[in-house]
Amino acid sequence: MEISRETVRLAVYILGPLVLVSYVVGIYRMNDPNQLWGGIPESWRPLNVTCMFVSAAGFLVMWWFFLYRWDTATVDQIQWPWGSNRDSGGHGRLLIAFSLVLIPSMLWLESTSLHIRTDADWSKWVVIGTLWLVCLGNILLGLLAWNAHQQGLEKDAIWPVMGAAMLSIQVIGNDGIIWVAKYPW
Repeated sequence: MEISRETVRLAVYILGPLVLVSYVVGIYRMNDPNQLWGGIPESWRPLNVTCMFVSAAGFLVMWWFFLYRWDTATVDQIQWPWGSNRDSGGHGRLLIAFSLVLIPSMLWLESTSLHIRTDADWSKWVVIGTLWLVCLGNILLGLLAWNAHQQGLEKDAIWPVMGAAMLSIQVIGNDGIIWVAKYPW
């Protein structure tokens, strides 16, 4: 099945707001939303929140360039770095990467709430796995952006690379590594 630009846009239009809704609903349902900070010291929280906004801006940079700024034919040529030719399918690759960022992001808060309620060993791995799937999606978006830059597909191809780096500050650094390491499992 051929994945079009409109398919990726629609997926992001649906999944993006659902991430935000899942956070609002999840926080509303929790007895103590501060438990979501885990072992993150209170003095780090303002910096962490700032990183969340930087991360969101990075996501929007990639979204804009991949799905609006660049020509559809150009985006369809985006390859994984291990790809050997310039066949089509770039939109399908983007759909995979964006989905790996957005779908687990929708499930993180609820899986963390489940772990807090059950305190089971297996639920810890559900939370960690959920966060690491988001990390994988970020890495894949970064690899697609880097390869587009390396191929010289567009003169402004460095911007999605920078967007992926901005997203990684929160997703990989703060959530995938620091939060996981500091959470009182």
